[in-house]
Amino acid sequence: MIDPTKTGASDIPTEHWLDRWIPGRARPYGRLARLDRPIGTWLLYIPCLWGVVLASPGLAGPYWIAAYFALFGAGALVMRGAGCTFNDIVDKDYDIQVARTRVRPIASGAITVPRAVAFLIIQLLVGLAILAAFNAFTIVLGVASLALVFTYPFMKRITYWPQAFLGLTFNWGVLMGYGAVTGTLAPAAITLYGASFFWTLGYDTIYAHQDKEDDVLVGVKSLALRLGPGTRPWLFAFYGAATVLMAVAGYLAGLHWLYYVGLGGALAQLMWQAARVDIDDPDDCLAKFKSNRTFGFILLAALATGQIGF
Repeated sequence: MIDPTKTGASDIPTEHWLDRWIPGRARPYGRLARLDRPIGTWLLYIPCLWGVVLASPGLAGPYWIAAYFALFGAGALVMRGAGCTFNDIVDKDYDIQVARTRVRPIASGAITVPRAVAFLIIQLLVGLAILAAFNAFTIVLGVASLALVFTYPFMKRITYWPQAFLGLTFNWGVLMGYGAVTGTLAPAAITLYGASFFWTLGYDTIYAHQDKEDDVLVGVKSLALRLGPGTRPWLFAFYGAATVLMAVAGYLAGLHWLYYVGLGGALAQLMWQAARVDIDDPDDCLAKFKSNRTFGFILLAALATGQIGF
């Protein structure tokens, strides 16, 4: 078994709260669910919040909004963990060959595949229990999302555009958040979902540049490999398309003009990423990728301001 604390190339952080507070036998399961790397949970959670706020003119019913925020937060934590568990089961043979991932719990032997499958089932059952708190329309949307969740890990084997499938998967929360409030979907919600898709194309392409050398060796595909040194113009295009569609979504929802002021700030953050990222520096790619949480909250504030006005 590989000790992740002694492998400098690992993407597993050391001296984390997980190491201090979680019992030794449970610790690999926390790592399998990525409890020590919350950025993925944030990027799954924030689109849910966008959908809830977009569906709440004037932010009426703040107590219900707070309840939705809490439920989606719990759901994002559990389902991100389930997605990572399934991904690591499917990718165990690839992870062993990649320096950054070979110390992940399944690849390193800390958790056997049967135990990982049992853990996955538990997470899915908890997720189903959380989903049951929503209306029937949202439940149907949530169940439908599983088709994307269980398809995505295979995409890097067959296409250079696995980031597109991640965009469809990770931003499903926009639709669920909107549907939880309204019991239906509207053009504004679908447009914001499309905008989020292009946002993910950008940030996950940046993320994929961390592994491009190993990906070539093990034979998996990504937009980082497809676009190569020409990535930067595509980042501007992806983020530009996302911003245009976000503006259209605001118009369709009848948001106050202050929304567009906030959207300008969000655009500036995206343009900074595209302009400054060093695609040959894994540490910088990871930092720019993580900065998308900041972008997400800027846009959330813009949506809330657009609903309230002054």
